[in-house]
Amino acid sequence: MRTPGFWSGPRGLLATLLAPLGALYAAATARRLRRPGLRLPVPVICVGNINAGGTGKTPTVIALAERLTAAGHRPHVVSRGHGGRLTGPVQVEFTLHSAAEVGDEPLLIAAFAPTWVARDRAAGARAAVSAGADVILLDDGFQNPALEKDLSIVVVDAVAGFGNGLCIPAGPLREPVATGLARADLVLAIGGARACDTLVSAWPELDGTPMVTGRIQPRPTGMPWQGQRVVAFAGIGHPEKFFATLRGLGVELVATHGFPDHAPYTAAALTRLEREAREAGAMLVTTDKDAVRLPESFRGKAMPLPVMLVFRSPEQIDDALNNLFPNGQ
Repeated sequence: MRTPGFWSGPRGLLATLLAPLGALYAAATARRLRRPGLRLPVPVICVGNINAGGTGKTPTVIALAERLTAAGHRPHVVSRGHGGRLTGPVQVEFTLHSAAEVGDEPLLIAAFAPTWVARDRAAGARAAVSAGADVILLDDGFQNPALEKDLSIVVVDAVAGFGNGLCIPAGPLREPVATGLARADLVLAIGGARACDTLVSAWPELDGTPMVTGRIQPRPTGMPWQGQRVVAFAGIGHPEKFFATLRGLGVELVATHGFPDHAPYTAAALTRLEREAREAGAMLVTTDKDAVRLPESFRGKAMPLPVMLVFRSPEQIDDALNNLFPNGQ
């Protein structure tokens, strides 16, 4: 979906008029969260957010999976599979499944760790444990009560913050900031160092919740981006962040095209993009998340730019992870 412009502050007339509906939305979320969840025999790490839309959850899940694997653990990821038609539980196979079946994010994550799609998160987690998982990474399950969580990480874009501070449809929030942070064990702020500092001063609700910071950066691929003419397209929560990343690499952006998050690409849209790049003598570039949604016949025509999350103080996140395994298991 496209994020409405009025969701980012200050609060205008439309947001004020919709605020009562936002309060009802928040109340419904609170009622849902009162249901007891399943306690698993392995730790459950929840990576979620308070905002709707892209905050950097997918790179966070991948980064945590890599750190856990490097430490000798067997992390499995459980996701709802937004945008996919399979209800699961099903283990995602990159070479077997498509984004239309399992969703683009699980398909991308499956390249880094065993990943399960399940509308019933508890059923998906049980399947993962049966398959050998010694820790579960719950992708985007902060407002889902199906599982008891051992570590809940709230991811927030340091620049966007919590928008106008109101709940859907008046603002971008799934629940009030203070309510969500009361359940969080850790906040991960993603953005520049100055933006992270500004986030804390702008949202006093963050006081008292441990925070780590990180940044999204391109994965090294050996591609010489400097001076490359590029037509860029992205169907993610905030396409402009992807375009800014390309500018930071020194590319010459001939044109940029933003699409709704998770939206499938039509043949007509892809034909237009291909023609525009060809006529401009430019390379067609997209995100790695978009690349898995492209038809197989088109994937060689658009260069994906893979990204990764880098923690500024990795020892903080490692301490949080190690505390889940007190006996060094």
